[in-house]
Amino acid sequence: MTTTPDQRPVEATLDFLRSAFAPEWREPPLGHEAVATWETENRVTLPEPYRTFVAEISNGCSLGPAEDGGLQPLGWLPESWPDLGPRQPGELFPLEAAWPWEDDETVDPEDDPRTDAVYTRGSIVLGSEDGQSFWVLVTTGPRRGEVWMVSDVGAGPVPGDDAWGFEQWVRHWYSGND
Repeated sequence: MTTTPDQRPVEATLDFLRSAFAPEWREPPLGHEAVATWETENRVTLPEPYRTFVAEISNGCSLGPAEDGGLQPLGWLPESWPDLGPRQPGELFPLEAAWPWEDDETVDPEDDPRTDAVYTRGSIVLGSEDGQSFWVLVTTGPRRGEVWMVSDVGAGPVPGDDAWGFEQWVRHWYSGND
């Protein structure tokens, strides 16, 4: 059962998320007040069901998606995250469709503000995969609430144009599929 990015999840969704993350691996939830404070500081409202998950169930989990270190706590970055300036989750996410920038001849591979913006604006980092690939949850714009993969070669919704939300992403991981 899915929910929109602004609608509190139904209890069945929360029950699934509780069951997907073993209690002994979970970080303590933040609580609604701390989540609201983080949102105010970052000028964004987190998409559901991630928002309720972080407030009521767990603020990160070392066993779970993503495979490299699990689910990051809210606002944390994986060690391999590139230093491209401050994160701005409340700014507009710059993409509406996948962009394989390694094939784009207009991209400066050393320093391009367009690729930097994909890393820094309009998302939170869920975790990393294979060091240089990162799962992000889009927090603003028309793709709000979707999970995307951002890497050194490009960015795109997962698993394709009909992207998963947070719940679907967790369900895929929990089912044991690659």
